[in-house]
Amino acid sequence: MNNPARIFDRNLLRQRRDRAAASIGDFDFLLQDVAERLCDRLDVVKKQFPLMLDLGGGHGVLSKRLLAREGTQSVISTDISLRMAKQSPALSVVADEEMLPFRFGSLDAIISNLSLQWVNDLPGALVQIRQALKADGLFMAAVLGGESLKELRQSLMQAELNMTGGVSPRVSPFIDLRDMGALLQRGGFALPVVDADIITVDYSSPLKLMQDLRGMGASNATVSRLMKPTRRSVLAEAARLYSEKFATPAGRVPATFQIIYAIGWSPHDSQQKPLKPGTAQVRLADALKTEEKSAGDKAQP
Repeated sequence: MNNPARIFDRNLLRQRRDRAAASIGDFDFLLQDVAERLCDRLDVVKKQFPLMLDLGGGHGVLSKRLLAREGTQSVISTDISLRMAKQSPALSVVADEEMLPFRFGSLDAIISNLSLQWVNDLPGALVQIRQALKADGLFMAAVLGGESLKELRQSLMQAELNMTGGVSPRVSPFIDLRDMGALLQRGGFALPVVDADIITVDYSSPLKLMQDLRGMGASNATVSRLMKPTRRSVLAEAARLYSEKFATPAGRVPATFQIIYAIGWSPHDSQQKPLKPGTAQVRLADALKTEEKSAGDKAQP
């Protein structure tokens, strides 16, 4: 069996989250917004989940909301950073999303808020998540999608090319919307649903955006990143290009965050299942109240 590609430096991610923990409340606006959107989706599910896991829960933005949900008895929160985990109001466990420390079939629901996009082996993590759920248990996650920070990515790439004649990875790669549903099915989830939102945040300058990313502990943690500090001239050129291409008439610059929402269930006999081919009892034309017309002659064997 092949080992998954190592895209992210998880030790570096832990260190950055440790450093960001002290002031994370000043930079958690995106976490707060997406936590609300996750809970809106959770409210549509007319089922109670007594034991819930906030996976990659950080300082507890989502855990606070899960604890207040009707029917919740306990919430466990995990994070790769001890300093982040200590701030959560839930029962906290320091754990890596790639090595979950939970028994098979022990959790009613697992919810994750902007954490799984930094996992190297996402298919493997999804299998572990499904195995930790009870039958008919719910998995729901929000992850950053591939359109996120496209303005910053373009500006940094062009600036480095202009100033040095080459480019290096400057922004972490994110998940493609089209791949997420397939990953849920590969992980063994039933009834997978995937959709996406675009959240646009206006900044006074591109440098303020970069400062916020550092404050979130979300700056570039790829293994292939440039191993020395970025030249000031490159940053200045990136800021100039960003403003030149994307600034609004008011002089502010937008930052795009694509949020992909993934929902799946641990399989259970009570769940709806697709019919086998050829077993339908009602013609599609009858259901649509329309006339069925032939598309042409049948193919000859």
